[in-house]
Amino acid sequence: MNTPPLPVALIGCGQIGRAHAGHALRGQDVRVAAVCDPGPAAAALGAQLGVPHFADARALLDAVPVRAAIVAVPNQAHADAALACIEHRVPVLVEKPITDSVAEGERLCAAAESAGVPLLVGHQRRHSPTLRRAKQLIVGGVLGRPVSVHAMAVWLKPDAYFDVAWRREPGGGPVLINLIHDVDMLRWLVGEIVEVQAIASNAQRGFAVEDTAAIALRFANGALGTMGVTDAAVAPWNWDLAAGEAAHYPPQDIDSHYFSGTEASLTLPRLNIYRYRERRGWHEELTQERTIVHRADPYLEQLRHLRAVAEGTEAPLCPGRDGLRTLQATLAVLEAARTQAPVRLAAG
Repeated sequence: MNTPPLPVALIGCGQIGRAHAGHALRGQDVRVAAVCDPGPAAAALGAQLGVPHFADARALLDAVPVRAAIVAVPNQAHADAALACIEHRVPVLVEKPITDSVAEGERLCAAAESAGVPLLVGHQRRHSPTLRRAKQLIVGGVLGRPVSVHAMAVWLKPDAYFDVAWRREPGGGPVLINLIHDVDMLRWLVGEIVEVQAIASNAQRGFAVEDTAAIALRFANGALGTMGVTDAAVAPWNWDLAAGEAAHYPPQDIDSHYFSGTEASLTLPRLNIYRYRERRGWHEELTQERTIVHRADPYLEQLRHLRAVAEGTEAPLCPGRDGLRTLQATLAVLEAARTQAPVRLAAG
């Protein structure tokens, strides 16, 4: 027998919030029981969904019995909205980044831990079937010892995207908006990042924010990595186009991420494995194997997981502290580019 969907609060009714509402309608695990936004968006979305709307998160949580919450407000408001959920003992999924600063992230994580309330961070790629399979392969030792990784996040954002003023200012560029997903992906698959070097440029658009960055990484296990990001170039080399997991991106049959080790190499998202079957060495024949996994929408799986965490049957796949580590590593990219000096991070 199917159980009824879990009632959740949706705090933030902008683009990401509306996307969560759409996924809730398409899935069977949660239902939006109330929405919140200080602007007119809450009334509009509430009317569309047939649920009450509020301008304040605490007012919503006081009035509506919900079992979980999704926070999709602007970054600088993440901490206060999530803290309201924690005060009401409501498990909360916070969109990435966890907060807009490490200090606020620490405050939020400490509050969740003290209250014993689950805090999840919305790094939805961890719910991708492709990345789950890649995780199994890497943890299972198919690469041997990880040696190097290269990640590409290259695409062209349309001019109209920058009509919104904050997207032209520091903090609104592709490093914090987009590359943070790749940082989290590499941390999850390869391990902790302990050193970052970077250079950045705004030469293509001339805005105050970067449009391009090149990054070098050192992992705690000794592997090295490179990442390239730009939102000002015509190219298909990024996870969203390559993975084909979101209907609003035209899928491409290409790879965007490359992992190399002492025993084999792995490409993503096509899950190609290259290795030697017999003699080893650059003059010998490499074999190629490809795994085809079932596609699934990671956002729908994230909502299923939110329900499972709220019901106590699963632990958070990306808990607050983990999301905070990803934020620290991503902010280190901007700091390294600003100072033109390496930024070192603690291994754990």
